[in-house]
Amino acid sequence: MRKQMVAGNWKMNNNVVESELLISKLLEKFPESINSNKRIVVTPSFVNLIPVVSWVKNSRIEVAAQNMHFAKNGAFTGEISADMLKNAGVNIVILGHSERRTYFNETDELLAKKVMTALENNMEVIFCFGELLDDRKSGNHFKVVENQLSKALFELEALAWKNIILAYEPVWAIGTGETASPEQAQEMHAFIRQLVAKKYGADLANDVTILYGGSVKGSNAQELFSNPDVDGGLIGGAALNAAEFEAIIKAV
Repeated sequence: MRKQMVAGNWKMNNNVVESELLISKLLEKFPESINSNKRIVVTPSFVNLIPVVSWVKNSRIEVAAQNMHFAKNGAFTGEISADMLKNAGVNIVILGHSERRTYFNETDELLAKKVMTALENNMEVIFCFGELLDDRKSGNHFKVVENQLSKALFELEALAWKNIILAYEPVWAIGTGETASPEQAQEMHAFIRQLVAKKYGADLANDVTILYGGSVKGSNAQELFSNPDVDGGLIGGAALNAAEFEAIIKAV
């Protein structure tokens, strides 16, 4: 049975003091150890990973990184390797976020290399993908999503998918205040699951967690998450507010 997840992507926000304050509030709300089908993940900036990992130890909150390089090591100024993340106690990484694709020109081919590196290091990957507004308006959104998944993930062996979490994020809804309707979210999530089933079989597809991301708030989370193929969310701005993040978690 696939697990549900709410992952908070902090992006380039929160210094160490702000991070500690947010984590302390979340620990007050979710103090118990991991023992349920609902996973709670936070993704601080690189400089805050080690303290956050120490603060959430023995709680049900997990820590992910926002990015990772594909190389083991070397002359890649400003980059972070899988070994560095693992050594810091981080075993989950977000790859393919639209902001990385847009601002840093990350391609599906590059992301395929990053995914492989993460899997070779026994890390879980939250793989992001989604269409632009022009793609949606032109009716090309299904093809765009199919291409992104096919190029980056569909060369993987079936066993590798136990460490893959999908995160559909319509780019036109990220940080814009616009949100895909529950019907639009379910339509795309069902399409994604069908793509995985066609490639790897229905059993594997039914076990894959598929998150929705795009201006999710406490006020709309329950309606979005009530769809059968929406298994939770990758949350941006709302994850920086403990009360709002709590409401989203409880909506799953």
